[in-house]
Amino acid sequence: MIELILSSGMLTPFLSTVLLIAIAFSMIRILREYQRGVIFFLGRFQAVKGPGLIIVIPFVQQIVKVDLRTVVMDVPSQDVISRDNVSVRVNAVIYFRVLDPQKSIINVEDYFQATSQLAQTTLRSVLGQHDLDEMLSNREMLNDDIQSVLDARTDGWGIKVSNVEIKHVDLNETMIRAIAKQAEAERVRRAKVIHAAGEMEASEKLVEAANQLAKEPNAILLRYLQTLTEIAGEKSSTILFPMPTELISSLFKANKDRSE
Repeated sequence: MIELILSSGMLTPFLSTVLLIAIAFSMIRILREYQRGVIFFLGRFQAVKGPGLIIVIPFVQQIVKVDLRTVVMDVPSQDVISRDNVSVRVNAVIYFRVLDPQKSIINVEDYFQATSQLAQTTLRSVLGQHDLDEMLSNREMLNDDIQSVLDARTDGWGIKVSNVEIKHVDLNETMIRAIAKQAEAERVRRAKVIHAAGEMEASEKLVEAANQLAKEPNAILLRYLQTLTEIAGEKSSTILFPMPTELISSLFKANKDRSE
C-alpha cells in the first residue's frame, strides 16, 4: 500500500507545502532592540538591519548578529615594571560597546578577543611610564590615559571604550614594608616641621612680649605680683621669691654710691 502511494506521487504536494513553509520560516529573523544584523549578499557586505523583523533569503544572504550593549571586560593581572623600576601586578576592568556593527565584523575577526588583548598590552605600556607613587595615588589620571589610548586604537574596529578602572595594584611584602617605613619617616618629618614652626612662633611671641614689657615698667611689677600669687597657691614647703632685675640694679647702684 505504501509503495502504491509513493509510486502514485500523492505525497508530492504535501512535501512541497512543508518545504515552502520551512523556507518561509527560515527567511524570517527577529532582532531585539539592542541587536543589529550585518547582511552579506553572496559574500559581499550589503547592509546593516534591525531591530525588528527582517527577511533573509536563504543560501543567498547571510546574517551576523551584533550586540550593541555595553560589555564589562575584566583584564587579567599584568606584571608591570614602573618607571622607578618597581615590579607590581595590576588588573583592571574596561567598559566598551559596539558603535559600528559593520566595522566590528569586517575589520576584525573577533572584536572581543582583540579588545581584550589590546587592553592587556596597553595597561602594561601606559603604567610602565609612571612611578609607583602615581599608580597608588593618582589612579584617575591613569584611568583616563588608558581609556584614551584604547579608544583611539579600537576606533577602526567600530568599538567605543567608555571607561577604564584600575582595580588592584599588588605589591610584594618587601615593597609593602618599604612603603610603610617611608610613610612613617614622612610622618616623623612632618611632626618635626610642625614642632619647629611652633617653637619659632612661640619665640616670636616671647620677643614681642619682652618688648612690650620693656616699654611699660609697671607691667613688669604686675607680672611679678602675678607670679607671687601663683607660687603662693602651690602646696610646697619651700617658696622662692623672684626678685625683679630693676630692684637688684637699684640696690647695686645704692651700694656703689655709698662706697664712693
